[in-house]
Amino acid sequence: MAPKTDIEIARAANKKYIQEIGEKLGIPGDALLPYGHDKAKVGQDFINSLAGKPDGKLILVTAINPTPAGEGKTTTTVGLGDGLNAIGKKAAICIREASLGPNFGMKGGAAGGGYAQVVPMEDMNLHFTGDFHAITSAHNLLSAMIDNHIYWGNETEIDIRRVVWRRVLDMNDRALRQITASLGGVANGFPREAGFDITVASEVMAILCLASDLKDLETRLGAMIVAYRRDKSPVYCRDIGAEGAMTVLLKDAMQPNLVQTLENNPAFVHGGPFANIAHGCNSVIATKTALKLADYVVTEAGFGADLGAEKFFDIKCRKAGLAPSAVVLVATVRAMKMNGGVAKADLGAENVEAVKSGCANLGRHIENVKSFGVPVVVAINHFAGDSDAEVQAVKDFVAEQGSEAILAKHWADGSAGVTELATKVAEIADSGVSDFAPLYEDEVGLADKIETVATRIYRADGVVMDGKIRAQLKEWEDQGYGKLPVCMAKTQYSFSTDPTQRGAPTGFTIPVREVRLSAGAGFIVAICGEIMTMPGLPSAPAAQNIRLNEAGEIEGLF
Repeated sequence: MAPKTDIEIARAANKKYIQEIGEKLGIPGDALLPYGHDKAKVGQDFINSLAGKPDGKLILVTAINPTPAGEGKTTTTVGLGDGLNAIGKKAAICIREASLGPNFGMKGGAAGGGYAQVVPMEDMNLHFTGDFHAITSAHNLLSAMIDNHIYWGNETEIDIRRVVWRRVLDMNDRALRQITASLGGVANGFPREAGFDITVASEVMAILCLASDLKDLETRLGAMIVAYRRDKSPVYCRDIGAEGAMTVLLKDAMQPNLVQTLENNPAFVHGGPFANIAHGCNSVIATKTALKLADYVVTEAGFGADLGAEKFFDIKCRKAGLAPSAVVLVATVRAMKMNGGVAKADLGAENVEAVKSGCANLGRHIENVKSFGVPVVVAINHFAGDSDAEVQAVKDFVAEQGSEAILAKHWADGSAGVTELATKVAEIADSGVSDFAPLYEDEVGLADKIETVATRIYRADGVVMDGKIRAQLKEWEDQGYGKLPVCMAKTQYSFSTDPTQRGAPTGFTIPVREVRLSAGAGFIVAICGEIMTMPGLPSAPAAQNIRLNEAGEIEGLF
């Protein structure tokens, strides 16, 4: 009997040895550091040897705002990569690693789905090659060294009320958002308020995903601000002397991971900052390595285009000197109906008018992507219950926006279901019509950058920032950080900061609650609305359904 569920399909995968996958890209066996038979890291010496080779075409896959109806951005990324290979193109995909937090919380896995998956699925969704553990350890080593520095005399004169370096954990745990550390008497140090973020929100994660090599990594780690003195002058990681040891912990994690799709095509899976609280892109080193080895590289940016794509363009591309050739914007008929006001329980019934109403969300994303000068094609990720009339309604709407929507059936049919989309994407990428430019120039003031994103991408009437936040931004500008881009931390479910406002809302403002300087990563984080940098578990977390079955197989990751 043919496998039907995601997990059954993943278990039936006919995987090849990872050295065979490397050969497809011209990676010699001795340049791979195997983790078992089906995954490996690509050695830094080999990556260095690629300097001077021409780059392939970079294709970004992004999406509408996520809904409970499902969109399938990662699935489309994988399917498109397989589709490009199926039509005779040399293509690779680049995606992020999965965080244990959402895996055991709500999502239950992040390796694609159906016949468009990356394998080994279980490994990718759990400990993989240990990258997230290394990032967590490096981050918390610095935390321990800060408190230890204070305990042994505080030579740098840190104001313990102004320690801004929090601890991290790769798990959703709301109880650790705010804590009091160093209780228990003199031997345990100086009590102070502290807290935890999730590992994917760590500046160390952002740095690993933006650094070009180990030397750059160490320099960036040293530049992180960990605390302030009483005169408000910054104390850096290098002042504590932690950057060298942190780099040692991250040495292997810095090297990209190579795995494969169900169709045995190469996939780089490396790094994993969230897009709602961080910059939402896989590592620069993985993307640049893939571009040297493949003619087409398909990558994704997290959540909707208002977050993931904007940060991909304004942070990753700006910092890494990348210029995408095309964008694929993923939407589903079901999500259009939900944006049009249909309840999840009623999504199975045909409702063309709701589809048309919900397309306002899709239209705004199309306009936003085009504003960066990059051509966009819409992928309608097919669900079995979609009617021909509903699909046509989406196609007609997209045509009115000056783009094309193509039905993609990669979940059910693998590469065979996505050849039309792959052909169109290759045609656009090869045409050279992309004229990419970031949304704002480096010289624009920090407050103005925040307002630019809020008004031009979210379509807000403006931003609400109190005088204290504006003064902080001005102070950072005076310290030489004014040219940094901004990283907006905002709900992924809406253009606004209200997650219930689906579609294309208007008449709202963006409240900026807090700003954080990520000096090592090279951006300013603006925390908007009620967004949390340490998520909590839902009332019925996915962890309740994850277990080993009688055959010793993992259940519940899908």
